[in-house]
Amino acid sequence: MSGREHGAAEPDLQWCHEAVQGVSRTFALTVDVLEEPMASQICVGYLLCRVADTVEDAAHIPPDDQSAVLETYRKAIDPGSGVDIVDFRVAVDEWLPAPAERNDDWEVVAESPTIVATFEDLDPEARAAIVPPVLEMVDGMAMFLDRHAEKGGLRIGDRDELEQYCYYAAGTVGNLITNLLTRGEVGEARARQLRETAEEFGLLLQLVNVSKDVYDDYTEENNVYLPANWLEAEGVDQESVIDPENRESSARVVGRTAEYARSFLDDAQAYLESMPLSHGNTMEAWTVPYLLAVGTLRELRSRPEDALTETGVKISRQEVFAVMSVAGEAGRDSLAELRETIARTPYHRTVEPAD
Repeated sequence: MSGREHGAAEPDLQWCHEAVQGVSRTFALTVDVLEEPMASQICVGYLLCRVADTVEDAAHIPPDDQSAVLETYRKAIDPGSGVDIVDFRVAVDEWLPAPAERNDDWEVVAESPTIVATFEDLDPEARAAIVPPVLEMVDGMAMFLDRHAEKGGLRIGDRDELEQYCYYAAGTVGNLITNLLTRGEVGEARARQLRETAEEFGLLLQLVNVSKDVYDDYTEENNVYLPANWLEAEGVDQESVIDPENRESSARVVGRTAEYARSFLDDAQAYLESMPLSHGNTMEAWTVPYLLAVGTLRELRSRPEDALTETGVKISRQEVFAVMSVAGEAGRDSLAELRETIARTPYHRTVEPAD
């Protein structure tokens, strides 16, 4: 990727599509199988969210400075504020790693003027659909940073706070998707069903991440999303969540969090079954992350302790490819059967090899 200096930028849709490939494997899979204009609208909308998420996760930025930088970003995204994205780029500059040391996430932050210029090239209806959920996400992240400022990292207290955090991190993205899907001719009943289940779709995906990424969240970002009261019930302090002597106890809380994620599967499925295939939307784009979440929950149930080590919990590349293959052919009516199959066993093991 480029190492351009901050300042006025030109739209660069190709760069945005390449950037998504670097920061999120799952979202890249989604964007790749959307059609235009939805593919580019989702791509750019996701990158706007990713800028905020990267700043919020940055353990090297003091909490007060994080909040100030996020507030500047919020104003830069709000078309009525009069603040330019270059102001954000200047504010975040001292916290950016050197160009040679930036990972893909920080390259996205560095290129925020390019992302916003590309966003401003989208049609007005799409921009109006994207902005409110992004602003709500940034507001929520700033609130959580302020709430946990003295701890130097997020320490989720209970299930209600966990759900609230997951809403701001991912439920807002579900609303963004829904705003884009419900433009134009969408029946009132379908639009209502989408709006009633959009947050749950996002909550499912985020809770799966919370369950499987405990080790990385703690060691790389100094965040503990496993609720403190659930850990306390097992005799574990949040600061020792990944200590080997607590592995068995902490693993039970990982399992409990994964079970909580599992409670959103039905509504997430209802969301997929209701979504219209318009504006370049495809079933495949959202079936893939849904079914991968089902597979990850299966693995979490069988080995929750891996979420507490560098090993991590993930499904195999072979299963990812098998899910991608079947998702391209799957219709609404096959979601329940696919979910049931993948919940039992890795999907690639259920597919008969070709002769």
